[in-house]
Amino acid sequence: MIYLNDHIKDFDFDAALPLLSDERRQQALRFRHELGRKTCAAAYLLLREGLAKEYGITEKPCFDYGPHGKPVLRNHPDIHFNLSHCREAVVCALSDVPVGVDVEAVTHYKENVARYTMNEQELSAILGADRPEVMFTRLWTQKEAVLKLTGEGLRDNLKTVLDDVSGLNIRTIVSPDQRYCYSVASRKRDKE
Repeated sequence: MIYLNDHIKDFDFDAALPLLSDERRQQALRFRHELGRKTCAAAYLLLREGLAKEYGITEKPCFDYGPHGKPVLRNHPDIHFNLSHCREAVVCALSDVPVGVDVEAVTHYKENVARYTMNEQELSAILGADRPEVMFTRLWTQKEAVLKLTGEGLRDNLKTVLDDVSGLNIRTIVSPDQRYCYSVASRKRDKE
């Protein structure tokens, strides 16, 4: 299940504070800028909403962390989730299989960044697109979602991230106004 909030400017951070765990409140307050505080809190609230709707879990979730920093639910390790935020949107993915999600604002396309992070086939798709910045963002979010799924985090060679994704489902959504894009990567279930 995907939970999305793309009205970050309207998010009431002060009203959200009592709904956060102590750990998440401290994390949110460490951000120097208001936008960082808002997106950190909004992502957590999406997780709370999803856990309540999908699993009937109403307590404030607390996290443990894997070797590369990927969070897991301390009291519910069988529920997989991932959070991501940018200045335009916040997204939470919940699943019964490992999952990764990434959301990014669509910004100006920089060819030098694309050449460093994309393989030849991906570069060709970007350069051939009507809106190269949207295609770049689509591919970037796919790569990050895969890396967040595995818990690997960003690595040196980003060009090969999407080379072998045969055991994964990857879905990418571009917002109707093309302000942001998000991708969700999950392991395929045995029956698929």
